[in-house]
Formats: sequence, structure tokens, C-alpha cells
Amino acid sequence: MDMHATVHQNGYDQDPYAKEFGINISEKLTSVEARVLPAPWLKYHDAGKEKECLPQVGQWNMVNKKVINGGKVSHWACINFSRSVQETTARGFCQELAQMCQISGMEFNSEPVLPIYSARPDQVAKALKHVYNVALHKLKGKELELLLAILPDNNGALYGDIKRICETDLGLISQCCLTKHVFKISKQYLANVSLKINVKMGGRNTVLVDALSWRIPLVSDIPTIIFGADVTHPETGEDSSPSIAAVVASQDWPEVTKYAGLVCAQAHRQELIQDLYKTWHDPQRGTVTGGMVRELLISFRKATGQKPQRIIFYRDGVSEGQFYQVLLYELDAIRKACASLEPNYQPPVTFVVVQKRHHTRLFANNHKDRSSMDKSGNILPGTVVDSKICHPTEFDFYLCSHAGIQGTSRPAHYHVLWDENNFSADEMQTLTNNLCYTYARCTRSVSVVPPAYYAHLAAFRARFY
Repeated sequence: MDMHATVHQNGYDQDPYAKEFGINISEKLTSVEARVLPAPWLKYHDAGKEKECLPQVGQWNMVNKKVINGGKVSHWACINFSRSVQETTARGFCQELAQMCQISGMEFNSEPVLPIYSARPDQVAKALKHVYNVALHKLKGKELELLLAILPDNNGALYGDIKRICETDLGLISQCCLTKHVFKISKQYLANVSLKINVKMGGRNTVLVDALSWRIPLVSDIPTIIFGADVTHPETGEDSSPSIAAVVASQDWPEVTKYAGLVCAQAHRQELIQDLYKTWHDPQRGTVTGGMVRELLISFRKATGQKPQRIIFYRDGVSEGQFYQVLLYELDAIRKACASLEPNYQPPVTFVVVQKRHHTRLFANNHKDRSSMDKSGNILPGTVVDSKICHPTEFDFYLCSHAGIQGTSRPAHYHVLWDENNFSADEMQTLTNNLCYTYARCTRSVSVVPPAYYAHLAAFRARFY
């Protein structure tokens, strides 16, 4: 059933209530002007056959490419929580994965520190601590760098338990794999997992060519930090659980692809992020300052040796009714965090709200012409609309940065609420679109800008804690 037919069938022109209120509903879709931004060139390692890559219709792959900065894994182990996976199968899988990590440009030891350890899911804490301690003993005090875990396909709370224990008790980096993937080993799956492992180990998968040649407007000229922030609320009906705020920020410049993140619990359903900047009284030290923005600015300086001279802040999860409340409160916190590091330190801030929850959908006008659509019949990745259906006076735009897979693509709505860096519409749209190609976990352009995406992932992860 297509939409035109539905609208026609609803017969709004005959509706007595619509008539009474003088409402006319057109049977045609609104026609809007759009442009399609080009994909950026991506840089891979010079040791690979393909050193640079131009994505086609929002996607590309790792064939003949090596990650630009490969991580190193010397000491790793594997725990098998799946009854149906035999040890030989698990060993075969681990060897294939290690090999794929090597092919994609990582230094990865082919042998684990200890043989694959099989454990029951209800003994998860015991198993993790056992493997951690045996490895510690065997490595004479050196730490395990990576833990692979094979999980049953339906594992209930197991995944969350593993992440909680590894990340809050043991300080271990973990990679979980489902049984179905262990049995049906596909190259594509192994390549995807190796991308995730490389980033977890502190590597970089790819970088924008324009970033390396200092050609990104309003990022390349002076040290720039890009923040992403999100708040996730507990599900309806959970009245006692806290909301969780997450903030991430880029830790490299000029590349802007590596991010560090922080999470904080806050009051139930509180939309404003409480811990962007905070002060408290310490009996020994007097007034102490802290907060997530402050910490991330400090770690940017540690990582790059420079202070950020410009801040771009992408904020997810704000509804229109709260735009200015959030802007006032959070911009103030960002400024205070800067000033707490140095009295006159006030880098210019651009504050952008990202929305995915809206009901605007865009369709290609000439739906008979296959070249104006992606494989799924959706608008092409990079499509920008900034007139007609946008705000008459404010700086906002719709950007569909991803290729559709199934259903109708939902473009992201970006609202620039505050801009001290004087971005032109074109510069903001191009930067946002280009960043969507730097998401580390897949070789596709993603639908929201990666810092916002990472903040969402971080907040979601913290639910398990």
C-alpha cells in the first residue's frame, strides 16, 4: 500500500471536522530542494594494496586495506561460555580471528596466554577472575590485554555481567562473540570484529584524507575538540532507576577519530547533564573542581600536547521543548569547565543538537531513476535539506548520511543552537557528513555523527553497571 493511495483513501477533503476548521490537506508530498554531499576520501595504511578509498553509496570494505594505526595484542585469552561449542571449534575460531587481525594490520600474537577455558554462564564472575589471575601469574605481573568470550546466542544477562566485571572490577578489554558466528565463520564477520578489537586496543582504523592534509574548515586551522553527549532514561515503568549521562570527546588532532568517554548516573528522567562541570568542598583540599568536560579537556591536552582552541559540541537526546533550557545550562557548564583550567581560557563553542526521533521522511522525487537512490530505494547518503521544511530563522538542517538497509531512512535533524565559530551552513553540513564516515565499528557511513553515536553507546553500556 503506498502513501499516496492511503492519503487518497483517507479522503481528508470530505472530512467534516477538517472542513469545520478550514483545514485543507494536500494529496501531494511537499517538494523540497536537496543536494547530495560527496563522500570524503579515507586514508588507510601505506602497507596495504589500497592506500586510499572513496566510499561508494555510503559503504566500502577492508579488502586490500590495512588499518592506519594497528593496535598490538601480545597477551590474550579466551573463555567459552557456550555448551555447544567444543574446544577444537573454539580454538579454530580464535586462530581465524587472530589471523584476520594480523591481515587487517594489527600485531596479534597467534597463541593465547593459556588454553581456552570453558565455563558455565552462572559462574561468570568466578571464571573471569580465574582466567585473569592465572594469566597474571603466568605473565609474572604483566596484565592480560584482551579477553575473548564465546557466548550462547540467547545469553540473557551474561553479556552485561561480563562487561560490568571486566570494565569495573578487572580493568580488562573484552570482545564477545556469539555461538552462531563461531560455527559459521564468515570473513566479513571476522573483519568487523577485528575493526572493533583494533579500536579497543587504542588503534585507529581510518582517517579522513582531508584531516591529514589539514583541509577541514574550522577544524584543521587550530586545535579543535569535538564532543558528543547523550542522556538515556530508564524504560517506562522503572521509577527508581537513574538516568545516565555520557560525554565523549575526540582525543587526537588533526585526525579527530579517536574518542574517550565518561559516564555519570543522575536523577531519574533528568534531561540536563548534571556533571559537565562540578565543584565540591573537600576538608583537606578546600574547593575542588571536576566534571566530565573538564576531565576530557585535560586528557585532550595530555594526548595532543595542546589546549583545544575551539569546541564543537554535538548533543543528542533533546526534544524541541527543551532546546534552550539545555543550551543555557550546558553551555554555561562548558564555559565554567574551561575557565577552571585557566582564568581567561574561553575557546569558542558551537553547540549542535542532534535528533533522530522525529517524523520527517524524505523520498527521491524521480523514484523511477535508480541513480537517484541507494539499493534499498532510499535517498542517497549525503542528502541535505535546509530549506522549506526547516526553521525560517534558525540554523538547522536534515542530513541523511547513511545508505538505507531496510525500510525508510530516517534523516538526522541537526539544530545549531549556538555558534561562536561562525560556521557557514555548508561547512557545518560537510563536516557533519564527513565525520559520519569515521565511525570505527563498520565500513559504512552512519546515520548520526559518531561522537553522538559513541555517547549513546557509552550511556547504554553504563546501564549494565
